[in-house]
Amino acid sequence: MTGEIDYGNLMHTAMRSLIKTVLENVAEQGLPGNHHFFITFDTRHPDVQIAQWLCDRYPGEMTVVVQHWFENLEVSDEGFAITLNFGDSPEPLYIPFDAMRTFVDPSVEFGLRFESGEDEEEEATLYEVTEEVEPEAAEEEVEEAPQSQDAEIVSLDSFRKP
Repeated sequence: MTGEIDYGNLMHTAMRSLIKTVLENVAEQGLPGNHHFFITFDTRHPDVQIAQWLCDRYPGEMTVVVQHWFENLEVSDEGFAITLNFGDSPEPLYIPFDAMRTFVDPSVEFGLRFESGEDEEEEATLYEVTEEVEPEAAEEEVEEAPQSQDAEIVSLDSFRKP
């Protein structure tokens, strides 16, 4: 047994599990009410599967919108597959949970951000979305990362031992 509890890693796992549960519910029952998601992920992650033209257009990070039109949502322990519409062209995607950088549901002012620290450990940050963000390219189901500079951020760093 080690001398410390790795709260950062435990929080990381718990937040990804929460997202998995939410997506499983949506896969079974559809999106309830006004709920919709902005999901930002690292397009360079080795297990991400997206069309080459999307990789070329978003060489580092991409945000997808799960809202009006999506199909084939399948959730596994490692990630999820979904087909989204990009300018009237359906495209299948596979996004591993550990490639995700943000998960935001502006309809209820909820968001999670996963950041990489200088020591290469990821930390999960829970933040409150203070205003609804609507992407300008919602018809394409894709947008640059949602702006959340006005969000109140609670960082796990404040709970870590120095």
